[in-house]
Amino acid sequence: MSKLETWIVTLNRALVAAALAVVFIIVFINVVGRYGFGMSFAWVEETARHLMILGAFSGAGLALREGRLVAITAFHGALPANAAKMLRWGIVVVMFAFMAVMMWLGIRFVEFGWNKETMSTGISRGIPYLAIPIGCALFLIQLAFFAKRFVSEDFEAGL
Repeated sequence: MSKLETWIVTLNRALVAAALAVVFIIVFINVVGRYGFGMSFAWVEETARHLMILGAFSGAGLALREGRLVAITAFHGALPANAAKMLRWGIVVVMFAFMAVMMWLGIRFVEFGWNKETMSTGISRGIPYLAIPIGCALFLIQLAFFAKRFVSEDFEAGL
């Protein structure tokens, strides 16, 4: 991996880990508060939900590069090497187009929600909606780094 790719992967992993760690901490504290002391914070459920969505969107690109996304390989395995390579390039193009559209729609969604407030925390709805374009952008970056390896002959051994 190049230095830039390593840096981006590390940053991406840190973002996912931080989001999920904060979810664990605030939910744990809220459960202890509710059952141990009879009090809980109303904002925890909403914040945890938003952070889990951020973790899922941000982690999708990492799952792609580690081969953890669902894949159907029966058709791919039945094709000759050149056709299989063309199919994989087609898959890369479709994934890229889909995530680029999702990112664009996510930006529009952020703009739509920016002047509205969330129920419990009172923050702009655009802030948690940022998980969509951020996650899609990270996916596109990971896909750009991963595409050549995915299409190459070396990847076939991993399928």
